[in-house]
Amino acid sequence: MDPGSAPPEGGRHPTPAGPAAPEWVEKAAGALLDAYATGVPIPPLTASHPDMSVDDAYAIQRAQADAWTAAGARIKGHKVGLTSAAMQRQMGVDQPDFGILLDSMFLPESAPIDAGRFLQPRVEPEIAFVLGRPLSGPGATAADAVAAVEYVLPALEVIDSRIADWKITLPDTIADNASSGGLVLGTRPVRLGDLDLALMGCLLHRDGVLIDTGAGGAVLGSPINALVWLANVLGERGVALEPGHVVLPGSITAAVPVAPGETLTATFAGIGSVTARFGKEELT
Repeated sequence: MDPGSAPPEGGRHPTPAGPAAPEWVEKAAGALLDAYATGVPIPPLTASHPDMSVDDAYAIQRAQADAWTAAGARIKGHKVGLTSAAMQRQMGVDQPDFGILLDSMFLPESAPIDAGRFLQPRVEPEIAFVLGRPLSGPGATAADAVAAVEYVLPALEVIDSRIADWKITLPDTIADNASSGGLVLGTRPVRLGDLDLALMGCLLHRDGVLIDTGAGGAVLGSPINALVWLANVLGERGVALEPGHVVLPGSITAAVPVAPGETLTATFAGIGSVTARFGKEELT
């Protein structure tokens, strides 16, 4: 369950800089890393540190990123979380957050996903951006973001939590790498062109049964706005989005739990569909 277990493949993307972390921040990062290794979730970090700030939480996230990249993992993009009203209500928060996407998080559409690599997975349909140019803030605009996008792909993000029973506050989920787990990308790239991402509809099916619908406008009015938000927030921390990196801008629907043996498919108007198949549990 260690997201940093992938072998080294060259250069690494810098993680957001910040002030030196207090000792308890390092301990919190260690507790989350242990949860990955053992598969046992931990109590909310805010239960023991109720005054934990958003900056503290990002410091905890950064400490984990440093550990993963030191072990050979590569950062291949970022995710924006909690961008829709549905997700904010579901998680009890009131603003977006961001996390990093490691190379080991990218899951093939063609093979069953080992559900055992996750603790308490849920799935979200998203419109993934693949960048062709650098994008950095502060001061990035929607025009800058559109110019930086090479193409979009349909995506299913698998969110997960190392916090027991998903009992998270905003600092808890930020510290836990924005509750990242993995992602499945479609394989047919579509250029932005005449696509209207705000009006783009999505159908989410589980085992062939429609379970939810949504539109791109649920994501901060348009997924492009989430990309702008991310570029500017990262820019304040000295990080630029890089060509070739993937950005997940946030879920179009509420997250849905997934169990071994289930298949989920998201179909987006204008860009096609993507399917995540979860393998059945092996009997011992």
